[in-house]
Amino acid sequence: MWYYLSCLSFLFCIFQGNLIAQNHATVVNFDENGHQVVKFTADGEAVDAHDGEIAYFDGVYYLYGTSYGCGFAWNEKEAPFCGFKVYASSDMVHWTDKGFLFDANTSVWQCRCDGSTYGCFRPHVIFNKQTQKYILWVNVYDNRVGFRVFTSTSPTGPFKEEAEPTLAVNNDAPVAGLNNGDHDTFVDDDGTAYLAYTDWRTGGTIVIEELNKDYLSGTGRHVKTVTKGKTEAPGLFKRKGIYYITYSDPNCGYCSGTGTSYRTAKSPLGPWSTGIKISDNSCGGQPSFVSTLALPTDTVYLYGSDLWNNAAKNEALANFYWSPLEFDQDGAIRPMRCVDQFQLPLHQAADTKKTKHNPSSSTISSGIAGFHIRCGIDKDTQWLQGFTATSNGILDEVSITTFKNGYPDADLLVAIYRLGTDVTPQGEALYTLSVSADSLKWSPNYFTFQPRIPVSKNTRYAIVLKSATQKGCYGLASRQLVNDEKDSAAHRSSQNTAFSEEKNQLLMFRAQISKK
Repeated sequence: MWYYLSCLSFLFCIFQGNLIAQNHATVVNFDENGHQVVKFTADGEAVDAHDGEIAYFDGVYYLYGTSYGCGFAWNEKEAPFCGFKVYASSDMVHWTDKGFLFDANTSVWQCRCDGSTYGCFRPHVIFNKQTQKYILWVNVYDNRVGFRVFTSTSPTGPFKEEAEPTLAVNNDAPVAGLNNGDHDTFVDDDGTAYLAYTDWRTGGTIVIEELNKDYLSGTGRHVKTVTKGKTEAPGLFKRKGIYYITYSDPNCGYCSGTGTSYRTAKSPLGPWSTGIKISDNSCGGQPSFVSTLALPTDTVYLYGSDLWNNAAKNEALANFYWSPLEFDQDGAIRPMRCVDQFQLPLHQAADTKKTKHNPSSSTISSGIAGFHIRCGIDKDTQWLQGFTATSNGILDEVSITTFKNGYPDADLLVAIYRLGTDVTPQGEALYTLSVSADSLKWSPNYFTFQPRIPVSKNTRYAIVLKSATQKGCYGLASRQLVNDEKDSAAHRSSQNTAFSEEKNQLLMFRAQISKK
């Protein structure tokens, strides 16, 4: 029995608990089976911003990070640099893609950051009240200092590059070497800003340096060896007069499950306490940031770690773990509890962007909440998702979530069929399309096509995905069925002649039918 999917978007909001009573949002890390839940925009784009931070400006959350969707791969000489992206949200649930912080497609930035270099990472943004500008620091390896700095009048950019900064540490080291790395920016209550960064020349100790009044360079006032080495990814913040720094312990690039430790001080320049470990595996990731969120009912210290994708050189499939830190009465950070989800008080009403109803068309949709991803389409396996037409008309547009991984050497083939009473396609394909690997991103996104074929109300149809690729694979997004949904996906292996129902699983898709 198949189910009409026209109201699924509403049902998924209930399923995920995105918005609940008393003006809270529920932010989901893992589903009930422990699968990482991918964060998608309303346009069906998986959030592609990694190793950065969440900043909070004027009641809006901004997620900054390095993009991998164009195919950047660390130490792959032919891989392009994708740039730095930003997403915005009023509730940390509904995210909107605000684009790139600046144009990274120029020859200068490709030369600085493509796969033939050490790469460029960790965008961090702070606001300077005196200059009324947003300041962006990024980690680079094409100069001596290890950083470049930018300004903008908007938290989403575009950002303009300023003069190369100077810092107190490694200012006589070789140009374009492994000098200074992973960093965090922090603004104190009095407006003084600091940069916490990793000194690679001492094997991964952490340095904290005061920045000048425009936040564009160091003053030279600093403290070295906040940690003893083999650490990285500092997160600097202040709570009730105590300064904290969290960090990856040990350091391990693109590793999943490295530990998190922290230290405290009465001043950003120390002296700093001995380290205390609060997690052995950072909830499956590597520490990335701690953001201070001044919310209506409380101040939340939001911890984030990058859930790297098995140390892949291209991390377009990496995910996130986010959760508030918890503190004892004496200010000690409690050992981390790896929670599936948490509630976040809303600063303002969430922007859910209601779609205007078009009486001349109908949309069948799986929604975008609660999905995890898999790389399951190759020469051995094809997939199918069925749906029932809700009206007579023309199937104008279909979107299906997919991505490429591991350099596929054959096209992705997409087809529309009629379905019988089971999950078996009937007769010849009503529509077919060959999609080149070059036209797809490495991060999960809706791939949209226009079949423009007639469909009949209450008739069942299927979207079929297959490929003859001998290398890599194409991916899809799926989730469990909820409530009374009935449309399970199906798959077919090369050893079988028929599709087998993937019970209780639904692929992420959307179909638009125009009335005749």
